Amino acid sequence: MTSPINRHHIISLLIAVLCSSSVFAQPSPEASQLINEFGLRPGVSPMAKNPLWQPRRIVISLPEGLSVMLPGIEAKLAGAAGSLELVIDRSQDFVLSAETLQGTDAVIGMCNPHNMMNAGSELLWFQNLFAGMDDCTGLTEQQLEKITFTNGKRLSSPAIAEHTIAMMMALAKGLPLYQEAQKTGQWRRELAYQVRFGELKGKTLLVVGLGGIGTQIAQRASGLGLRVTATRNSSREGPDYVDYVGLSNELHTLAGEADIIVNALPLTAKTTGLFNKEFFDHVKKGAIFLSVGRGKSTVTTDLISALESGQLYAAGLDVTDPEPLPETSVLWKMDNVIITPHIAAMSGAGLQRAATLAVENLRRYVAGEALLNTVDMRAGY
Repeated sequence: MTSPINRHHIISLLIAVLCSSSVFAQPSPEASQLINEFGLRPGVSPMAKNPLWQPRRIVISLPEGLSVMLPGIEAKLAGAAGSLELVIDRSQDFVLSAETLQGTDAVIGMCNPHNMMNAGSELLWFQNLFAGMDDCTGLTEQQLEKITFTNGKRLSSPAIAEHTIAMMMALAKGLPLYQEAQKTGQWRRELAYQVRFGELKGKTLLVVGLGGIGTQIAQRASGLGLRVTATRNSSREGPDYVDYVGLSNELHTLAGEADIIVNALPLTAKTTGLFNKEFFDHVKKGAIFLSVGRGKSTVTTDLISALESGQLYAAGLDVTDPEPLPETSVLWKMDNVIITPHIAAMSGAGLQRAATLAVENLRRYVAGEALLNTVDMRAGY
């Protein structure tokens, strides 16, 4: 007699075969390259081991503009879904209605409170197109227990790293001042004689949060001749180009030794408000502060005070608190501050990588395999 466990495995396999003709298919060459290049790791448990796993209906958020930027994406998603019902939702705001989500067991889109409130009890997998999960709030205890969440972490790290380095170099060379002079047609050579941050080679850059983004920033900074240190929450391990990796409780000590500090942290309960007055008081006087993680990890009033007092030489901000930054904020008028509207991650290549991951994870979901880039929603990353 077949045991209950074996019976379940047999049923799961039969469902998979019926649902998709490509259940045994391997990752595409693009997906294999992505996995290897970014070190993407699967979760610990295959979806087929979940007794509730029974793929039927997948909903994909794909606004028209996004579809145009990703030619062929619908055909690839359809191929990965096999004969399952595949619904393409064109809503521009990535908000899915309760009617659209009815009977849906898998979603690829943006995890936000509206979608989680409208999701039915059948939902088992949610693929967030991008890395940030801080908008994925309002989850019930049942959803936390039942749903496997995956995201696009690491995939936007090259674009964000390049953006970070661009802000750093612009601030170090005083380029914002020349940009202002250019607007009024002024040839201001005297600006070159002002005290500047100095050459980057030999200075120390601290990466706060040595994850996918932080590692890419560290690699580029090392290539410019900077000594790189970092903090991470999990261990002291890091690549060869990072001189020292400290734990999170060493943040203030390492900040006091760094000429440039980069916030590359996700937003969690522990990182909210982390960069506050106490932090800035420990920073090496005259340091540059770069923030490409999440705006709410920095106390804006304390950042402004550090800039006004000269404790900080300059700041490059792709993220702020609040967002959008109000027109009345003094940060807009500071000539030692660069502000970009949370766009560091935007790149055509990054979008293609997110699409490749979505297709590969859909293939894995239908086949009952372990999914890539799983997220611990209790931890926030």
